[in-house]
Amino acid sequence: MTRKIFILHEIYGVNDFIKKQAEAYSKANTTVECISFYSDDRIFQYEQEQEAYEYFISEVGFDAPLGKLTEKILEARTLFDEVLLIGFSVGATLAWRLSTLPLQGIICVYGSRIRQYLDTSPSCPTLVILPSYEKSFNVHELKEILDTFPFVQTRQYIGQHGFMDFHNANYQHGSFLQSQSEISQFLESNEGKED
Repeated sequence: MTRKIFILHEIYGVNDFIKKQAEAYSKANTTVECISFYSDDRIFQYEQEQEAYEYFISEVGFDAPLGKLTEKILEARTLFDEVLLIGFSVGATLAWRLSTLPLQGIICVYGSRIRQYLDTSPSCPTLVILPSYEKSFNVHELKEILDTFPFVQTRQYIGQHGFMDFHNANYQHGSFLQSQSEISQFLESNEGKED
């Protein structure tokens, strides 16, 4: 059984945190690939959060990457037994929007914009990891809605957006460990399942 995991990054690009996530899930039978949404593979620093956000929204957005990502996923499906997505923040929202493709699983970590795409109903096992607080909306209300979707399980951990990223000011060590464990369990429990 061979497996491909695509990791979809936050607004900052394929930085050290995203690369470490890729290392965490690479195994003998698992190939992990980080996909950059930025044509020049740029990486923003954390203090450039506003600039990074504006760049993502104006230069990339939540629609343009879908075609390229769909192609990559469908191509991977011809080469691997299983294909999964792990997305963080904007990457989590894009993963959610791709969740009707023939995938074996999707993990969305603090994808706050998922709330704008609730017309999408995942057709594969989907794990949504949420922080306890977001300044722009009520996370508990989103969790209640997501809990009604078939195939979707949600987990909520103490912290704000970015709590898994050890370089982020919002990093929460306990929540990072719990989330990492939850992601690993999800990957193991869905290994070898037919879609």
